Amino acid sequence: MKTHSGAKKRFKRTASGKLRGRRAYSSHILEKKSPKRKRKMARPVEIKKADRPRVRKLLGGGR
Repeated sequence: MKTHSGAKKRFKRTASGKLRGRRAYSSHILEKKSPKRKRKMARPVEIKKADRPRVRKLLGGGR
C-alpha cells in the first residue's frame, strides 16, 4: 500500500518506533489561549493509543 501523502507530512516515526505529531487546537483562535498553553502546543506529542493503528496504516512501511 502506498504511503498517505497527507499523513507523511503530519506525522513522524521516532527511532524507537513511536509516532509523533502536532498537538490539536494549535493553529487558530490563539488570542484567548494563554502563553503557557501556546508554548506547550509548539512541541510535538506522541500520538494517542487509540489513533496509533490508523496512523501506522497511513504511513505504511509494514511496521
